[in-house]
Amino acid sequence: MSRTTPAPAGRGKRRAERRARADYTGGVYGSMLAASVVIGAGSLGSFPRAELVLLLLLTGVVFWIAHVHAQVFGARLAQQAPDRRLVMHVCREEWPIVKAAVPPAAAVAVSPLLGLDVRGALWLALCVAVVGQVGWSVAAARHAGASPRLMAVTASVNLLLGLLIIAVKIVLKH
Repeated sequence: MSRTTPAPAGRGKRRAERRARADYTGGVYGSMLAASVVIGAGSLGSFPRAELVLLLLLTGVVFWIAHVHAQVFGARLAQQAPDRRLVMHVCREEWPIVKAAVPPAAAVAVSPLLGLDVRGALWLALCVAVVGQVGWSVAAARHAGASPRLMAVTASVNLLLGLLIIAVKIVLKH
């Protein structure tokens, strides 16, 4: 069998392999985490937008570190002694947790340009987090080769979970 395009070399080949093995569950989890942070951010101080942006990003980083630690020293320690290569692999694998916090944080940061008050910024961030959650889940299903029907099911389940998070915010009234 002949190839019509040459195989990617070195770094390009490694990137292609990483994309092929990509796991989007961290993105779904990170989006749900961001939505939860927004709900818990009802009593921010003097600079509520800046504080919420930092809270979203730093919470994503802290949970990323926790997941890396759990993977390296928990599940994988029994299988393989940790080394730099393994740690870097797990760091990349879990990075979607942090990536998922960026869009809601960016939404808060640009909310003044949209004429939103702090309450409106919170709602915008929450909606962006839920959209991200649905998007990450569909990306995961698509990457796994799921049928369009199964992609619709995972989108619906994640939308329902997001709506439950929004319902909690409404009940908490902040």
